Amino acid sequence: MERLKSPPPLMIVSDLDHTMVDHQDSENLSLLRFNSLWEYAYRRDSLLVFSTARSPILYKHLRKEKPLLTPDVIITSIGTEIAFGNSMVPDDAWVESLNSDKWNREIVLEETRKFNELTLQPKTEQRLHKVSFYIDEGQGEAVTKELSQLLENRGLDVKIIYSWGKNLDVIPRGAGKGEALEYLLKKLNAEGIFPVNTLACGDSEHDAELFNIPDVHGVMVSNSQEELLKWHSENGLNNSKVIHSTERCADGIIQAIGHFKLGPNLSPRDITEFLNRKTDNVNPGHEIVRFYLFYERLRRGEIKNYETYIASFKESCHQAAVFFHPSGAEKPLRDTIDELKKYHGDKKGKRFWVWVDQVLVIDKTPGRWIVKFDKWEQCEDERKCCTTTVEFTPKGGGDLVWEKVKQIWLEESDDNSCWII
Repeated sequence: MERLKSPPPLMIVSDLDHTMVDHQDSENLSLLRFNSLWEYAYRRDSLLVFSTARSPILYKHLRKEKPLLTPDVIITSIGTEIAFGNSMVPDDAWVESLNSDKWNREIVLEETRKFNELTLQPKTEQRLHKVSFYIDEGQGEAVTKELSQLLENRGLDVKIIYSWGKNLDVIPRGAGKGEALEYLLKKLNAEGIFPVNTLACGDSEHDAELFNIPDVHGVMVSNSQEELLKWHSENGLNNSKVIHSTERCADGIIQAIGHFKLGPNLSPRDITEFLNRKTDNVNPGHEIVRFYLFYERLRRGEIKNYETYIASFKESCHQAAVFFHPSGAEKPLRDTIDELKKYHGDKKGKRFWVWVDQVLVIDKTPGRWIVKFDKWEQCEDERKCCTTTVEFTPKGGGDLVWEKVKQIWLEESDDNSCWII
């Protein structure tokens, strides 16, 4: 978050499973639409926060399965853990705030052994301030009531969360997705970067706490659970800041951005024209997103007059522009762009996606921009990533000239022969 010099116009706080990520969408279309919109319009000055019931371990598993962006903040384990940045640096102050004599894992485990209806979840989901169980169907309400009384009698002050009809989690009273978000907002305020607008996004009763925070906009995606919709009908019908979208998952988040007028809500993936790229404000992030969307569609065989587009992109490269392939090879960038012609449609009919992550200007001096980002490419179940640096100079009229592209493997693999740019 060090890049922020002023309050972010927007902070999105989103649940992952069945909210940001649609597990019924094998093509990941809604997630990729959101990714392009975020990197195009928001990454440079706004904040992306994921808030999930998953442990950090299962969160990392999901990142390997789905084309997720890197959030600025990740809240895991139902709001009991907070971490920052790509390295997931933990917030020790938050951890310390949850340590008290009103929380004791051993007592929780001791009392829950009295319930045959409860089965401990895998070790990955057992955390310092969270004990998680599977529960027999239909037993949630009765077990929650009895267990709450037992733990209170033992001097504990806890929160018991029953969700999806099969999960039961015990966490400290001061933890939870809502409490973690309130803590984060206070932290940002103390640092002078309190968001102008915050949009909370969810689908289950885990997320209900997010919608109770004053002045926070909220969206329950169209595929939300009945329990969350029931909560809303009982607690939030008069709250105009919370809506039930008509779109699923990430598409519902995009819909909410438009509904609340929080900023641009047209994803670049919904735009088919690549030649008209002049804007009033020169933004190299726009150029990056636009180019790699073209690259994906070219290889999927979805662009008919691709030679015209290639000629346009080639023209936007300086005569002496250089491309440094991650293998170490060096060649003229214009030649690399020209060679794209022979790859038209080579991924047609395949599950092939390209997305960019963390598109940020790392140097802006008069007459030059240096942009760094991760470029991901996935075909079927295989994915590769290059950390990419691009140097631009302005041409005038809103255009940018590509001066240099340099790529370095994020993780080396055995077969890198198919990597083009």
